[in-house]
Amino acid sequence: MKITVLGMGYIGLPTAIMFANHNQDVLGVDVNPQVVEMLQNGQVHIEEPGLQEALNQAVEKENFRVGLTPKPADVFIVAVPTPNNDDALKSCNLDYVLSAVEMILPCLSSGNTIIVESTIAPRSMEDFIKPLVEKAGFTIGKDVFLVHCPERVLPGQVIHELVYNNRIIGGVTPACTAAGKQVYGVFVKGELIEAKASVAEMAKLMENTYRDVNIALANELVKVCDKIEINALEVIEMANKHPRVNLHHPGPGVGGHCLAVDPYFIASKAEEESPLIQTAREINTSMPEFIIGKVNDLMADKIHPKIVVMGLTYKGDIDDARESPAVLIYQMLEQNDAYDVVVYEPHIQADFIEKDLNKALDKADLVLVLADHSEFKTLSANDFSETNNAIVIDTKNILDLCKNDKNYFNLGSIFELKHHLVRF
Repeated sequence: MKITVLGMGYIGLPTAIMFANHNQDVLGVDVNPQVVEMLQNGQVHIEEPGLQEALNQAVEKENFRVGLTPKPADVFIVAVPTPNNDDALKSCNLDYVLSAVEMILPCLSSGNTIIVESTIAPRSMEDFIKPLVEKAGFTIGKDVFLVHCPERVLPGQVIHELVYNNRIIGGVTPACTAAGKQVYGVFVKGELIEAKASVAEMAKLMENTYRDVNIALANELVKVCDKIEINALEVIEMANKHPRVNLHHPGPGVGGHCLAVDPYFIASKAEEESPLIQTAREINTSMPEFIIGKVNDLMADKIHPKIVVMGLTYKGDIDDARESPAVLIYQMLEQNDAYDVVVYEPHIQADFIEKDLNKALDKADLVLVLADHSEFKTLSANDFSETNNAIVIDTKNILDLCKNDKNYFNLGSIFELKHHLVRF
């Protein structure tokens, strides 16, 4: 098959390369000339284990090309961003998706399949994308096959999970579903689950909303336990020993282009019917303010204290900082002229980031661990020996070698900071 993939981002690029490495003729399209140039030079622009090696293989097979515009193909896959609109419930912005579909239309011919992998609001395929293709003169399910197949991969494990995860194949018609199964059957070893397009849309959103709601419960527990002085992490550990309980882990907030975004797509379609989803979002988006409140209390009597932010990405061992609460916390600290803020982030290249850990920690008064990078997990109290007797707040609960230190706190013991202030 000839396959054109629109959007060479965190999902589109691995997907395109995967098809290429399974002997399909693939064209990757992106509107960013820098991305296209890097890929033409054989270099990936995102951090994902195994992706560079997979690209090298695709280039060697001569099955993968990149460009700025689509060309005629058998299959078109749309994997472009779907940001939030700037409205009260942050509804789904379909501009990039619709623009990608419009780019495809001049290349379409009878028998083609259009697959939207981008995460979209419920009924987007039927209410917006289907009419756009029909307006071009095609009959869906007869001339052109229209499918929503949402991605379900975990950053850091994308190459493996593209192959082995189950995939929902949501066709606008049964014939569309069959066409989608034929495409993904090229390499997917997981189950190809048949569904209507609208069911596939909602299923993807609920997968992430489920996690967002459960993380909100854990984060609310942290606030409750902080008030009444109980260790929240110990509570979670004990509760999870029940055979039917699985409380999630709390953190400084929720990030990424899934959990922090997708629940709004549901709520905006049914505002009155989704109070739980909206409340969960409010709880999770309040966590950076909660952390900042602790910092301000702790640093109130310090003169221009040095605060080190460790990690900006929304999860460990990746370079993706989209919707990251760590970025928001950093920005809030940076806006306070009373603080000297230094960032240490080994997975992101930027002028404002200190790349030397020792320099970052030197004379620090407070260290905030906001990402669970592997590099952080082996740090011990000795690594903080050149700080100004710094307090360490580990929002990810990963510094196991530091947990017996009197200056170490996590989201379970964070209530103890109020007592530590007397001695600090």
